[in-house]
Amino acid sequence: MLKVNNISSWYGELQILFDVSMNIEDKEIVAVIGSNGAGKSTLLKTICGMLSLSVGTIQFEEVAIKSLKPHEIVKLGIIHVPEGRGIFPSLTVLENLEIGSYIPVAKKRRKESLDNVFNLFPRLEERKGQIAGTLSGGEQQMLAIGRGLMSLPRLLLLDEPSIGLSPILVDTIMEAIIQIHQRGTAILLVEQSVFHSLNICNRAYVIENGAIALEGEGKTLLNNPHVLKAYMGI
Repeated sequence: MLKVNNISSWYGELQILFDVSMNIEDKEIVAVIGSNGAGKSTLLKTICGMLSLSVGTIQFEEVAIKSLKPHEIVKLGIIHVPEGRGIFPSLTVLENLEIGSYIPVAKKRRKESLDNVFNLFPRLEERKGQIAGTLSGGEQQMLAIGRGLMSLPRLLLLDEPSIGLSPILVDTIMEAIIQIHQRGTAILLVEQSVFHSLNICNRAYVIENGAIALEGEGKTLLNNPHVLKAYMGI
């Protein structure tokens, strides 16, 4: 589904990613783990077109997306849920969700998508008329994911969905990610909770200093001595 080939990315003159290659098959959950500043978020931003790519190639279902604008990549079915949620705080929950379905194919299926989001996150239906900025942190994360689902993603990029949440809410978000996957959506997950992400993913990549250091099945990496020591303190 997604092929990332030897990409390098910069912020201005500062290089963040170095010759990164990875792939995601249809309907997989693939996790990317690494320390803060390793390049995980930069990878997602490069895939979705927020950062320009001068070295390497990215293909989505055999379509080269290197030169496409972010809104063109959205139309192909790649949806990015950024770290920090990025909701519209002065709009209602329902208005935030409706904004997620602005592309024509998603707008036609808005009612169906709303039903699916409310089934996944019943709390959002209870608060659909509430101003989004007054939601709790966990509810805002649900809203950010729900808004992403309104665009009918083929591939969902999730950047740190559990950050700042209580352990109970982390479990809720992880269960929602599993359900989204079971509905047929491929997921690229960047997540600070290494234990959770490696437990639910099919495969994972470990990124260190902007380069891929390890890759393998999630549960295999859970038993990798380097991963245990560097990311789980064991």
